[in-house]
Amino acid sequence: MTESSTRDDSTPNPAGRASVPWECSSREVTSSQTAPHEDLERQLIRHAQRPFAKPVAAYNREAFDQVATQLATSQRALILDSGCGTGDSSRLLAYRYPNHWIVGVDRSADRLSRQRADTPPNCLLVRADLIDFWRLAHEHGWEPVHHYLLYPNPEPKPRHLKRRFHAHPVFPAFVALGGRIESRSNWRVYLEELAQALAFHGRACHIESIPTDEPPMTLFERKYRASGQPLWRLISVD
Repeated sequence: MTESSTRDDSTPNPAGRASVPWECSSREVTSSQTAPHEDLERQLIRHAQRPFAKPVAAYNREAFDQVATQLATSQRALILDSGCGTGDSSRLLAYRYPNHWIVGVDRSADRLSRQRADTPPNCLLVRADLIDFWRLAHEHGWEPVHHYLLYPNPEPKPRHLKRRFHAHPVFPAFVALGGRIESRSNWRVYLEELAQALAFHGRACHIESIPTDEPPMTLFERKYRASGQPLWRLISVD
């Protein structure tokens, strides 16, 4: 990804968001790709036929086990906030759904270190790689009622298709978790590809504009809106 492109992570890994302050001006995503990638269908077929067998990292398993132990202390419905960054969206969801467990997952210790003092007791923030965390969650039978994927790194260069979650071998595990899926992006093509990938797995969805008067869920959403960028969300109801 070039410096002129919007990016939601300081590394090419798509599992998080950047640490750039929202007050900074933000340019729209630039890419030579203006429609879903022609190779996406081929990737989806390949990953459906060949299960992802990469070993789970020990630190990810340990992080998952710690969260699972805490969830077992109370029988509540589960909401996943994948790539939660500093956890602001997770805290918002925890206040919105006080009778649910909210689990926010991000791979960046730096982002998670900026936790606020007002984190509700039903909000658990964990450092882990989503690639492993989703597989562990699926293996252990987690069934989130809602699953949020807010402003993932769009990786807009066509040659970086495989870095996008929906073109990654882990995507079948993401879909298998079920629940109502909501993803937001300032690059509509990303959501169009995600919609294609979900349809491949039998999930219907729709894409809509995010109203400008709706309170932002993340600092990046606030920053993009302040820059005048159009924002979209994809919703898929299980």
